[in-house]
Amino acid sequence: MLNIEIDGKQLTVEPGTTIIDAADAAGIYIPRFCYHKKLSVAANCRMCLVQVEKAPKPMPACATPVTDGMKVMTRSETALKAQKAVMEFLLINHPLDCPICDQGGECQLQDLAVGYGMGNSRYAEEKRVVLNKNIGPLISTDMTRCIHCTRCVRFGQEIAGIMEMGQIGRGEHSEITTFIESSIGSELSGNIIDLCPVGALTSKPFRYSARGWELTTRPSISPHDGLGANLAVETKNNSVFRVLPRDNEEINECWLSDKDRFAYEGLNSPERLQRPMVKRYGEWRECDWPEALEAVAGGLKRVRSENGDAQIGALASPHATVEELYLLHKLMHGIGNGNVDHRLRQSDFSADANLQGAPWLGMAIAEVEKLDSVLVVGSTLRADHPLLAHRLRQAVKRGAQLNLINPVDDDLLCDVANKAIVAPDAMVQTLDQVRRALAGESVAGMAGSIAASLRQGERKAVLLGNLAQHHPRYADLHAMAQQVAELLGAKFGFLGEAANSVGAYLAGAVPDEAGMNAAQMLEEPRRAYILLGTEAELDSYNPAKTLAALQSAQLVVALSPYKHHALDYAHVLLPVAPFSETSGTFVSTEGRAQSFSAAVKPLGETRPAWKVLRVLGNLMELPGFDYESSEQVRAEALHGDLSAKLNNRLKAPVAKPVGAAAGGLQRIGEVPIYHADSIVRRAAALQKTAAAGVPTAAMNGETLDRAGVVEGMDVIVCQGAGSVVLKAARDDRLPHDCVRVPAGHPATAMLGGMLDEIVVERAG
Repeated sequence: MLNIEIDGKQLTVEPGTTIIDAADAAGIYIPRFCYHKKLSVAANCRMCLVQVEKAPKPMPACATPVTDGMKVMTRSETALKAQKAVMEFLLINHPLDCPICDQGGECQLQDLAVGYGMGNSRYAEEKRVVLNKNIGPLISTDMTRCIHCTRCVRFGQEIAGIMEMGQIGRGEHSEITTFIESSIGSELSGNIIDLCPVGALTSKPFRYSARGWELTTRPSISPHDGLGANLAVETKNNSVFRVLPRDNEEINECWLSDKDRFAYEGLNSPERLQRPMVKRYGEWRECDWPEALEAVAGGLKRVRSENGDAQIGALASPHATVEELYLLHKLMHGIGNGNVDHRLRQSDFSADANLQGAPWLGMAIAEVEKLDSVLVVGSTLRADHPLLAHRLRQAVKRGAQLNLINPVDDDLLCDVANKAIVAPDAMVQTLDQVRRALAGESVAGMAGSIAASLRQGERKAVLLGNLAQHHPRYADLHAMAQQVAELLGAKFGFLGEAANSVGAYLAGAVPDEAGMNAAQMLEEPRRAYILLGTEAELDSYNPAKTLAALQSAQLVVALSPYKHHALDYAHVLLPVAPFSETSGTFVSTEGRAQSFSAAVKPLGETRPAWKVLRVLGNLMELPGFDYESSEQVRAEALHGDLSAKLNNRLKAPVAKPVGAAAGGLQRIGEVPIYHADSIVRRAAALQKTAAAGVPTAAMNGETLDRAGVVEGMDVIVCQGAGSVVLKAARDDRLPHDCVRVPAGHPATAMLGGMLDEIVVERAG
């Protein structure tokens, strides 16, 4: 440890600590622009110049490591003179447009100009002007305000993994720009808005809508992927105007994915359902809550009396809160059956009898970037788990070996040690070959290379992604991955698909031994369905089969924040609150329960879903539905030690023999990043991004040739009785005899199974 002195304060710090870090730890403020705790040191703004005893000139605090006995003065005459000179230089060309700047009131330059700036400028020449750039629908630019701190450039290189912005020119002619006037496509791009210390990069959806001091900030939790990112929801006039990150080093650090940041637009969608609706004689009409709930309770009682308790099924979204899912589970068990499930996109449930607990990540989120070797099976990582993908990139940067078994070869923006890009029906065989290689058998090819890589290092993990969990042989992948992890002595985990994929298990939103899972409830249609927060035609493995089951039902009750396709098959629509208008709990993929409160009041006659289910339980005359708060529901749902309920291991991990590959073309139907849930589907800005573009039927060149089509041609894509017309696209990174057609999108909602056989024909 080293002994130093800053402004007369004696400190003890570790070797290698910089002056600015030592000062921050001691609560001594040093002004800065280019420095950021998560980025490399650039030392190009010079605002942090301080006086160091015996040094011939002021030193940049961000780039100067401490030495034993060092004496630093941050407020001496020399230091202040240097800092004020830098401020004067930075303001030479800066425009005087604070009144119209979106950063006004939240601007570091504005704040520091008050403390270190002059009352007037000595610069009388004409100021330079830099043309703005169109870098996409999410970020607005005013580049004349840029002070060249290069935070945005370093973020792209070091965190996002792709250098989308850079600096060109010299001296007064230098500017920050994108390459070849392209837009920014990173799924983490919105973070450069937070990083920019001036008004050069601001939020395009938020632009000119409110001032920082007009907004009320409420803490919340992301309702999207399984990370559980900590949010600061900013509101005005009972509407959500902006979402920012809350620092949490163990979860999202100081970052947010674009999905978490910009999806709030969906909360204010014109499709919001504000009053209950009941279908009478084929016509929808609005009604009050008592009438709607009486219609639901009466309809459920009628189905029970005419067809039996087992003819009622409940399908829930894994984005619903623990409290909502628990009360749905309790309602169904009170009715007399266990037909409740949240796993609508899962197709293989044969491992259910062998589950020992709730599947989870198998480690803390922060441990991911400390891994030495990792195998990811079936995941479009950047789309499904943007910030976990960032953690894996950081692990690779420090030397970890990343291995992949996947049907798609999307750029992960980092080095991949080995990747087996195979058709979905070959994933089981490939993972089995890795298992046999680790067991000592002689296995050549990519599987042998993956096995050799996985033996490296001490901290290892095997992770199953979303696509693996949707796979028709998910149970086999689960069993084999468990065996691979056991042979390696590695952590074994699941990349949680949704905000409450783990919490849904803990809340009981899975069938009991006598109950039916989601696939069974749709293959053997029930007479009545309760849909909680799900747009079933977009959230299920086989949309065509789902729609057929719902359309044949005697009663479909949809609890949803939105009017959606349920208008075609439901009989009662109940407006329930999204996460911003209710209190609740999400359990993240690492098994961390995080509760939140409403940021705004419910819109119109919207009600929290847990209250709706509580009243419905009372109307059904079921015991135990006398809750007064969501906290009471949570206490009952999550009692005891949660960690004891998390377990990825099967009781008997025996995989079925690997069979021959199926004939014909196989669909690769992953869910696009901005179509994963009902809120993000309605976020206008996100829907304008390239990642939310119109789906195509992508194949490699050989498969295109055999199908007799060329890139850009219209093709008819068929599954069962459903068909859609899409543009053919060429992607030579895809396996042979595979067609990549996204799921979860309105344009493909008439098709069948996400990973089933598919037919492609020329249109016309």
